[in-house]
Parts: sequence; C-alpha cells; structure tokens
Amino acid sequence: MVLQRLHDEAPPDCFTLGWLMGSLHKRSFGIVMLLLALAAGLLLMIPAFQMIAGWPAPVFPRRIAARPLPTRHLAALVQRAVPVLKFLEKAIHPRWPTPLQATKRLVGAVIVIMSATLVFNPIPLSNVIPALVIALISLAYLEEDGVLLLIALLDAVVVLTVEFALVWETVVGAKWIVGLW
Repeated sequence: MVLQRLHDEAPPDCFTLGWLMGSLHKRSFGIVMLLLALAAGLLLMIPAFQMIAGWPAPVFPRRIAARPLPTRHLAALVQRAVPVLKFLEKAIHPRWPTPLQATKRLVGAVIVIMSATLVFNPIPLSNVIPALVIALISLAYLEEDGVLLLIALLDAVVVLTVEFALVWETVVGAKWIVGLW
C-alpha cells in the first residue's frame, strides 16, 4: 500500500511536501487530494487546477514545498488511515481502465467545483459530504478504479445539484424578503 510505504520511508524528524511528491510520482495527485480533502479544502484547489492544466504531478510554491513538517503528523495520519484503506482495498481495485490525461482533467474540474463548495458554503457541517465525495474520488483515482470513479463523479453531480438548488432557493427567498420591505 502506498501510504504504508510512505510511512516506512519517511525521514525520522521532518518531511516536506517536495519529498512527499517526489516519493509518489504518478499517484501523487490521488494521495495529495486525499490528504488535503481530509485536512484543508482551500489547499485542495492547487492540485485540482494543476490537474485541469494537465500537469504530470502537483507542484506547490517552493516556500510551501520546502517547509519542514513533523514526520509524527504524517505517521499519525498514516496509522489512522491505513486500517481503513486496507478495508476499503477489498472493494477498491483497478477496474475499467481510464485514460489518465482525460480523466485527470475531468477529476480536476470536479475537485475545483467541490472545493469551492467546501470553502464558500457557510452552513455548519455542510462541508462533510463534499469532503467525503472528494475523498472517494481521490481513492478511486489513486487506485485507478474506473467503476468507483464513475460512482464518485455521479455522487459529485448529485451533491452539486443539491447545493445549487439550495443556493437558488436562498436567492429566491432573499428576493422575496427584500420584496416585503
């Protein structure tokens, strides 16, 4: 498993995003999106835009990529994630191979839109479902599971449709309230 290998090869004290990306190669988008979906929605837009642009791997500004991060945080995240991911690997495996360049751009576009809902939706706990969908898309992309990727992308369409409807109804309600004055 990729996360377990990362854990085993991690430097003892600190690691950098540059080291992380260099260790992941072609799987770097999937793992970076998964980690960012779990940690920070706004940062998720960086690799998502790079996917749309067709970059081979995510690149962060030098100041961010070279900043040392405590390895114990990576170890803690991996130790929590590995058992869950091992369980999920029973169901997630390479199926329906997809062309990486075309899929990468579509996945990047969906992640950008989903990330925007994470960042700009002011309703408490409303970011949980989009974050889970992003994590599901990331896992499917990472494991090259075309079936799961299709399901995750359909989930994203449903979530975005519901959120769009909520925003639309909010705007209609606001117009109605303004009309009362």
